[in-house]
Amino acid sequence: MISLIFIPLFCLCYFYKIDAFKVYGCLAISVSTKEEFDNYKIESIREYKNFNFKQDKSKELKELRFFIKDLIKKYDTINGAKIHFDSKSNYNTFITVINMLNEEKVSTWAYCKDDIYVLSSPKPKPKPKPANLESIEYFSCGYYEQNKLYFLERERERQFQHIVSLYKKYWIIFLGYFGLVLLNIFALVKFNKNR
Repeated sequence: MISLIFIPLFCLCYFYKIDAFKVYGCLAISVSTKEEFDNYKIESIREYKNFNFKQDKSKELKELRFFIKDLIKKYDTINGAKIHFDSKSNYNTFITVINMLNEEKVSTWAYCKDDIYVLSSPKPKPKPKPANLESIEYFSCGYYEQNKLYFLERERERQFQHIVSLYKKYWIIFLGYFGLVLLNIFALVKFNKNR
């Protein structure tokens, strides 16, 4: 009976030790070549405010966030942000900056070598209304709750596939544990018959 308790505990400790339950993610980033970067003249197209990250500096990250918010809010097509990372920069700082660009919905930014250039798009021009027609109100076709359920179902399916892959990878451990359970049940039955 002791083995029925301690073997699952040892298995759980082992799974946590090898990070079997850790969920990994990724960011899709396309990096331009030097020729593309020079072709679009990204370095000279705006007046950039420099942000240098030699180490993890939360104060400078807050300042960068406020600058980017202001840049996007004002549709500033004259200024931009140049974010520089050097060899002492923390990887966490780089990921924080990328997340910040996604959170602030920055539509135009470019990564080249050790720099990220943040640009703001011009304000979209309002579309003129036809003179003789009434205004048309557009609406989105779709049922939000149904779409939400669909994406939740896809996420559940992905997690289920991950768990199945863990079972396939470590099937021998589960088979051994099941064998021990059967062995203990037979031992208990034989012990009770002999009494």
